[in-house]
Amino acid sequence: MAEVRPTNCHFCGYCCAFLADVEDGRVVGLRPDPSRYPYDERILAGCRRWKMNLDVLDSPRRVNHPLRRVGERGSGRWEEAGWDEALDDIAGRLEALRRQYGPGTLASAIGGPHGSFWPLHRFMSLFGSPNNMGIGQICWNPRIWMDAITFGWTIEADVLPGITKAFFLWGTNPAQSDNSAFWQSIRGLRANGIKLVVADPRFTQCASLADLWLPVRPGTDCTLALGLMHVIIEEGLWDRAFVGEWCHGFDELAAHVRPFTPQAVGEFCGLDPQDIVEAARIFADGPAALVSGRGIDQVGASVAPTHRAICDLRAITGNVDRPGSCVLAEGSDFTPEVEFEMSDALTPEQRALCLNDGFTPLQSFEGYDAVRRQTEKLGRRLPMRYMTSAAPDRVLHAMETGEPYPVRALIVNATNPLLTYADTHRVYEALRGLDLLVVLDYYITPTAALADYVLPAAGAIERPIFQIHGGVANHGYGGPAAVEPYYGRKTDYDIFRELGLRLGQGEHWPQETLAEAYAAQLEPAGVDWDDYCASGIYWRQPAYEKHLLPGADGRPRGFATSTGKIELASELLPRLGGQRLPQQGRPVRLCSPDLVRRLEAEGAAHLPMITGARKQPYNASMYLDNPAFRKAVPQPVAEVSQATARRLGLAAGDRVRLATDFGEAEFALAIAKMRDDLISVDYGWWFPERGVPQAPDFGGIWESNVNTLTSCALEEPLIGTWAYNAIDVMVRKA
Repeated sequence: MAEVRPTNCHFCGYCCAFLADVEDGRVVGLRPDPSRYPYDERILAGCRRWKMNLDVLDSPRRVNHPLRRVGERGSGRWEEAGWDEALDDIAGRLEALRRQYGPGTLASAIGGPHGSFWPLHRFMSLFGSPNNMGIGQICWNPRIWMDAITFGWTIEADVLPGITKAFFLWGTNPAQSDNSAFWQSIRGLRANGIKLVVADPRFTQCASLADLWLPVRPGTDCTLALGLMHVIIEEGLWDRAFVGEWCHGFDELAAHVRPFTPQAVGEFCGLDPQDIVEAARIFADGPAALVSGRGIDQVGASVAPTHRAICDLRAITGNVDRPGSCVLAEGSDFTPEVEFEMSDALTPEQRALCLNDGFTPLQSFEGYDAVRRQTEKLGRRLPMRYMTSAAPDRVLHAMETGEPYPVRALIVNATNPLLTYADTHRVYEALRGLDLLVVLDYYITPTAALADYVLPAAGAIERPIFQIHGGVANHGYGGPAAVEPYYGRKTDYDIFRELGLRLGQGEHWPQETLAEAYAAQLEPAGVDWDDYCASGIYWRQPAYEKHLLPGADGRPRGFATSTGKIELASELLPRLGGQRLPQQGRPVRLCSPDLVRRLEAEGAAHLPMITGARKQPYNASMYLDNPAFRKAVPQPVAEVSQATARRLGLAAGDRVRLATDFGEAEFALAIAKMRDDLISVDYGWWFPERGVPQAPDFGGIWESNVNTLTSCALEEPLIGTWAYNAIDVMVRKA
């Protein structure tokens, strides 16, 4: 019997809507569905990924049944196991390790986009371990933390034609990072009379559309933001009424930014001072919207100050919770993620197992509780698991040394730490020494090659989706599964629920399926699951200027901070060892003086490096096995400007060898328009075409993997951010 069923892609975070042609429980055709979110045919017409769905659904490379390791780690020797057999064994081994070492002995690692996140978090909470490990510290957490501390909750850009006058893109390139409605709207800015300013050391597609490109020196973004505020205050462009009524610490901030003149900032950031002045005037002549990205999320010690400085920049110009600038997100009508993850189930003794304690006072339960006391003034809570996630450096240390207690087991859900975590050599040695490593994924990745069990994860089309932006807003999008999972695959919800049932968590997993759980999550909003699936989105227009709404005493309720105002000078951060006002941090150095001297004697050059710039159609370490993609982008590259290549005696196509004290990697040189004396290196590269990864090369992870050069040491003292940008590297012709 032939049917047409709604479903969704899952190859990026937008989860675009599709119609699946289904015959006898199998998908035989797939086409875009413009009647559901994101309602824009141009997005799918320009996307190269969605056509992979059918191939991936039945790919010969997919893991379809649980695999159990029968040889040495990495030997590539597996046998199929039944689900009951596999889950019984995993649950039994986890329970034995818990009895021997305590619940903190289990850690987890999670990624995306083919994971649900909160089912794993719930399982970890009920197991008693706080040690979920992620990359939030270099991706999402810094902005969320600083928004919440400064404004009382998170904010989102609000670009409105006819109202917005300027749009700043800072360290992000939506043209490559998600080929989405966002990029389509950016392309239409000029037609709507909106000025575009792009701060990025690379001349991206967005920069090519910009009225002003600021090729800022990597890692100096905090100083740039302080310089913009200097101009705005010195020229009297700040919003006096808004600042006087709703901002705390303006006089301190004004004194703080006084030394950051355009000349001083231009020299430090590598920019024309007049461009700094022009950018400041454009932003002050708002409404102005701003979106930042990973380019400022991965700069180590400067990441929190940079986000704080951008928050202050918004505030002094009145670009807060106003149409055309940004909107303070609403709390969700549906059950928030923090309740579904059940982190409050952790006992005080289990919370005390947090490996971040003593190292990252904000990214910890202490920091979370301090911010929670403020956000709860307006009835909101951040998701606890993301904001307390364990720093990889601390988890690896516990695996390596057994201190402060042994971490002997790891569950990896939809991520590939051997490619995507810093310091691949260290990650590899730590994973090799575990007692139990379980990986949920589509394929045998380099990380899965080390596992004791590889569990086949159901993916796009086989699983429902309710994508809710980390639980900090009142919207969600996605839709239903078109078919039941093929072969023996299971959703991650099914896997963690079944493990939970075996470990005594039964009362906390009342819904039998992921769709039923999502339906329960939507129920408080008064939305039926089927109605949600028909539209592909749950969204409510947020109100503006919510600080003016009456509180319980009839007066304006203000902001959920300790002062009730936007805190330009923070009252909370000094209690956690932070700064009242944003201050530029020091750059990360991964090349020792001895390494620099030795390799310079061999003809190498010492350059600052950035990595992680997204390039369609790839996403981190994913989709490298697609033949069409590889034909278009066959090899990993390191990009420099033409002037830099000439100075180094290099030409496009040359093989270059990069080195730090942590390792070496090789890339093909490419010439790109970007600032001089900088190298931008592709991220996440391995070579799936070599077959199923196994020892010793694990699909080529030692050859062109930039994370063989990096360190996950805690460079930022509040959140624990490590650095992928503004780090140094030695470069020589291979």
